[in-house]
Amino acid sequence: MSDPLCNDPLAGCRLERHGPLAELVLARPARHNALDAALMQGLLDCLGELAHGQTERPHALLLRAEGNHFCAGADLNWMRHQLHSDFDPSSFEKNREDARVLAHLMQALDELPFPTLALVQGAAYGGALGLLCACDMVLASEDARFCLSEVSLGLVPAVISPYVVRAMGMRQARRYMLSAEPFDAITACRLNVAHRLCAPGTLLSEGRALGMRLCRNGPEAMKETKRLLAAIEHQPGHQHEERTVETIARVRVGLEAQEGIQAFFDKRPPSWRPRFKDET
Repeated sequence: MSDPLCNDPLAGCRLERHGPLAELVLARPARHNALDAALMQGLLDCLGELAHGQTERPHALLLRAEGNHFCAGADLNWMRHQLHSDFDPSSFEKNREDARVLAHLMQALDELPFPTLALVQGAAYGGALGLLCACDMVLASEDARFCLSEVSLGLVPAVISPYVVRAMGMRQARRYMLSAEPFDAITACRLNVAHRLCAPGTLLSEGRALGMRLCRNGPEAMKETKRLLAAIEHQPGHQHEERTVETIARVRVGLEAQEGIQAFFDKRPPSWRPRFKDET
């Protein structure tokens, strides 16, 4: 069902719930799902509702888009109104706040306490690569096209850069951020921007199948895994041993792990695993 708290047509996105799987949908196909202030804030509000709202947290999130393209990057019509902000202090501050919303959106997506899976068709340009690289997994249609196009417009891929560099590495980021050359889906997989290719027409079905696969895993275990990986990424190497020891010692005596292990020996699904319509 659709979550009425995050279904604002003016924002250009909506939030759907399919049992334990949530779907956050970019819904501005006529404008190629280009990012503007309203869409970025709408996406951020939906993520906030999922992470901190009153409804039950999903086990996983699918990020997808309507239409022929995932996201064409920033909405140039919206950006045109910001061209003279350098000469107007109040407009410049608004410009800064819009950039901050994008930064908060990337951080919120990156730090969600459950797995995130993005589905990419058509174009994924500019800021769209930030969304992808902030997700845990990415499936791309074989005909998808990618581009860090900012410098071709005299701009800088500033806010998305930490997430893109983390995914593809500094050496490759230098090339594609400075050249602004498009690359195909096979190259996106080689650069770690995407994980797997899907034949045209199968992207949504394969994405939902993988999403349901994620939902069968222990939700607390996945949350703890994401938290551990974030700590490993940001902490010096000599601190990893104590963090990893503490994590497994704490988690394996928790109720979720105890139930999961007992269910394995009992040859039954654990109580925390949701049942889907196709299961008997």
